[in-house]
Amino acid sequence: MKKKRPLYAMLAAGAPFYMAMALSTAAVAQTQTQNEAQTQVYGSQLMTHQERIEYRNRLRSAKTEEERERIRMQHHKQMQKRARERNLVLPDNLPAQGGGMGRSRGIGGGMGGGGMSRGRGR
Repeated sequence: MKKKRPLYAMLAAGAPFYMAMALSTAAVAQTQTQNEAQTQVYGSQLMTHQERIEYRNRLRSAKTEEERERIRMQHHKQMQKRARERNLVLPDNLPAQGGGMGRSRGIGGGMGGGGMSRGRGR
């Protein structure tokens, strides 16, 4: 004759597994959001996928911060020109620097997912 286990005992035994799965899913979602915020390129909506890749590669291969700044300024001017040609308006200010590859905002990454609103009432 089999011994019956109470339902609460079975649920309690599986709880750590389900909690770990939920935390893992949340961590993946947060990492994806941070990666999207870190990889945002000024005027990216006016660029092809290949142009974004090439721009990021140029920034990565720059030897000095001054060279990266020159690349950013040149890119900013090019995107402003492209926007004008298409009768679009881009913000005139340059995006904040930092937050690139290998740089971290620390544990938790701060509140608000990088300040980018996704239309959820923020």
